[in-house]
Amino acid sequence: MLRYLPYVASIALALFSAWMSLRHPQWRWPLGIFGALALLGTWDLLQRRTTLRRNYPILAHFRYFLESIGPEIRQYFIQADTQEVPFSRQQRALVYQRAKNVVDVVPFGTERDVYGQHYEWINHSLLPTSIPSHDFRLRIGAGTAQPYDASVFNISAMSFGSLSANAIRSLNAGAKRGGFYHDTGEGSISPYHRENGGDLVWEIGSGYFGCREQDGRFSEERFAANARDPQVKMIEVKLSQGAKPGHGGVLPGPKVSAEIAATRGVPEGVECVSPSRHSAFSTPAGLLEFVARLRELSGGKPTGFKLAIGHPWEWFAVAKAMQETGILPDFIVVDGAEGGTGAAPAEFIDHVGVPMHEALMLVHNTLVGIGLRDRIRIGAAGKVTSAFDIARTMAMGADWCNAGRGFMFALGCIQSLSCHTDRCPTGIATQDPKRWRKLDTADKSTRVFQFHDNTLKALRDLLCAAGLEHPRQLGPEHILRRVSQTEVRSLAALYRFLEPGELLERIPEHAVFRNFWSVARSDSFAAPERVLAMREAKAR
Repeated sequence: MLRYLPYVASIALALFSAWMSLRHPQWRWPLGIFGALALLGTWDLLQRRTTLRRNYPILAHFRYFLESIGPEIRQYFIQADTQEVPFSRQQRALVYQRAKNVVDVVPFGTERDVYGQHYEWINHSLLPTSIPSHDFRLRIGAGTAQPYDASVFNISAMSFGSLSANAIRSLNAGAKRGGFYHDTGEGSISPYHRENGGDLVWEIGSGYFGCREQDGRFSEERFAANARDPQVKMIEVKLSQGAKPGHGGVLPGPKVSAEIAATRGVPEGVECVSPSRHSAFSTPAGLLEFVARLRELSGGKPTGFKLAIGHPWEWFAVAKAMQETGILPDFIVVDGAEGGTGAAPAEFIDHVGVPMHEALMLVHNTLVGIGLRDRIRIGAAGKVTSAFDIARTMAMGADWCNAGRGFMFALGCIQSLSCHTDRCPTGIATQDPKRWRKLDTADKSTRVFQFHDNTLKALRDLLCAAGLEHPRQLGPEHILRRVSQTEVRSLAALYRFLEPGELLERIPEHAVFRNFWSVARSDSFAAPERVLAMREAKAR
């Protein structure tokens, strides 16, 4: 019966302390401590909610305590420097060093197993180049009235509400100083996005926050009023996001403060619903018509959409709609399933959506195959923190990269995994003013700028070593991956990359294209008949 020993001992020591306190007043402190433990143990025995506490009075609470600090213990003392859960200590340290503008060199060789599977590297050249500037840019929306020359590295979508006021201020001020863009997230444009004048990409989600009627429908008038703001450089329709694709969201009424209500255009104190699908369109062609209408209403600003890839026939339906209607987005942002700066259901975080590499290559290959790749820019997001991450992603088909959590680390995020609790220890992912007001915007905006600047300097050095002059020259042949201890393959050899216009002539020997390209329809997102037949067979 050793499990009851702490309880019995607490009672005995409480009685002894009570007896001693009659003679010596200083024993009142032990009496209070042991008396409280005895009461706690008694309550553990009497309650019926938790069997563990009934079987292990007092002791069970030590287990709960150790369990509660388990993530911190593992992060600080157990996990290897290269273990990504979700970001490794090595990844975080690199961002911190570059954000603080301190030495980011590594002594005594790599900690990575260069003979282990999945190790990757970029081949260097015996004829390295010299690139004078690290401010790499690309033009998005070349055929629009207001094209935008974007950096190849920008801040991914994170809403006010998910992030604090001072976090938004710091990100935007850093973006202003560095000349790169800040995606608003679907929570619309808050006053904190506007204070410092940094370039904005306005994300329009299914809730149409900032451009909605009272009943939640899209409002052209309200959209145009915000979209024509000179600070807004591009418009992005969010179809789905990596953290929880196919899942809507609900902000409870008590959390809809006056600020959030004004920013989103919803009633204060009333439950704010972000549906899982759009109401402004329901077909692939309808999506493209909506994109074209937003481009017109914004005064000719580059307009596109963001999506996490799911059913391949749905993406193919959009691509076929581009072919048939001739309506093209100016850009597409591919969000990988490994992304996500806020909270999402566990199953969605772990098991829903296509990871960024495969999703990016599918989108890139499709556009190449239908002869439209040169007319549509592609951005990509998913655990990008280093110059090599940017180089690899661009080699796989992207024109630029976005990062969310990387810039959160630049703000001082310590990966406490408490984003959903409103108790973020660094004041970044919280609406508690007692916490976020401690985040110094002058210092943190400088760190955001320096992280971006130093990462692009590192990208320039990688390109010089590879004998290249601009990130657009990167291709899958430049990145090598170890697939076993004795085998190495370039990404060009590992994956099937389509030739320009190939889909216009034939269906390539590629499983996804072979199974779903011919059955995708531009007028519907519906599953093909073969898939529906399989579903019906299971229901019999």
